[in-house]
Amino acid sequence: MSDQIRRSMPLFPMGIVQSLTDLSARQVRYYEQHQLVNPVRSNGNQRLFSFNDVDRLLEIKDLIEKGVNMAGIKQVLTLTHQPEKETYSGEEVEVRNELTDKELRRMLQQELFTAGRQGKASIRQGELSRFFH
Repeated sequence: MSDQIRRSMPLFPMGIVQSLTDLSARQVRYYEQHQLVNPVRSNGNQRLFSFNDVDRLLEIKDLIEKGVNMAGIKQVLTLTHQPEKETYSGEEVEVRNELTDKELRRMLQQELFTAGRQGKASIRQGELSRFFH
């Protein structure tokens, strides 16, 4: 059994996930509602989380602690976890395109500097300004 299959197996109930992530059940349900995590449901409708789900929740928690709002979290997770398809000698090969912290910081800084131009102010402009002096 490959490591990828093991990491995606639904194993952990809500209580274990709460202790592993220090998130409340309400927070986890909120992230599920916003489709940031998608736990599997057992026959009794109990949520079961995989290692990948726990990693994603920890990543979300880290972004929240850094002051990123929900829209920003969705964008970051979409950009960092969306695999691209490339063709290699006739076969499709999955390539993972991840942003480094430096690249993400540069993108956010660029957004901050261009946000007020053309009379359009970004909602995130005030939030981003506290990270760049």
